[in-house]
Amino acid sequence: MLHPRTHLSDDDLRAVADLERRVVAADGGRLKIEWEQLRARSTDPGAGPTTDLLWSDPQQGGRVVGYVGFDSWDGRTVELVGMVDPAARGRGIGTALLDAAVPVCRDRGFTRALLIVPRPSAAGHRLARRRGAPVEHSEHALRLDAPPPPGDEDPRTTLRPATAGDLDVLAELLTAAFGQAPTHLRAGLAGGGTLVVEHDGAVVGTVRRQRDGSSGGVYGFAVAPGSQGRGIGRDVLRRVSRRFFADGATSVHLEVAVDNDRALGLYTSVGFTLVQTEDYHDLPL
Repeated sequence: MLHPRTHLSDDDLRAVADLERRVVAADGGRLKIEWEQLRARSTDPGAGPTTDLLWSDPQQGGRVVGYVGFDSWDGRTVELVGMVDPAARGRGIGTALLDAAVPVCRDRGFTRALLIVPRPSAAGHRLARRRGAPVEHSEHALRLDAPPPPGDEDPRTTLRPATAGDLDVLAELLTAAFGQAPTHLRAGLAGGGTLVVEHDGAVVGTVRRQRDGSSGGVYGFAVAPGSQGRGIGRDVLRRVSRRFFADGATSVHLEVAVDNDRALGLYTSVGFTLVQTEDYHDLPL
């Protein structure tokens, strides 16, 4: 039974978390569920667009056995992350959820939808192919399970919380690195999670730290092209990772495009290892 949500209750959050645990226990790897955003949706009064789709099984007392979430980085492209309980697969639940998700994407004004499928998921890729959704790009999900090995910190490199006065230079840095800056860049300044990297007093990079329970997340990590190859990125990544562990985190995670060999080499040199490769299918709307 389908349940569109414009607001996630505490019970909904627990049901999605339980479903995620069952799926990961069966399939391994991980699922790219943005828990910070899901928890934020639990504080919203619910008067707005559909943000999540849940599927319950009346034969199991209404237990949630399917889920799709909608997350957008730039307000135009939406990422769809879905899962189906291993014990409920083969019943068309994934297809029904995707059937319901496409009109939600159109109603919310998104011009592009990317369906994220873990590479080992044969069923997920079959579903994407039936929809005529080719792979647009792929990313490696990496994890660090212990503080990185010691390394010298360059005293000329400093990190500080970003302010509103940094927005223009941060947008320029992120656009150079990723092709565009996030529309929520200003909102991301709250809480001091977005950091500015300076070297000899000049802004040369940025990184966003985000804590999610016992795990730390590294996002939007960019070093200006003219400052790359000088050890600045490795120094910053070590510092940020060590801070997470010092604050009690048990792991740190990040994502990198599979064709970005330079960044992948940097991350693995600090100790990050591959958890999952995820394919982003361009879903026709």
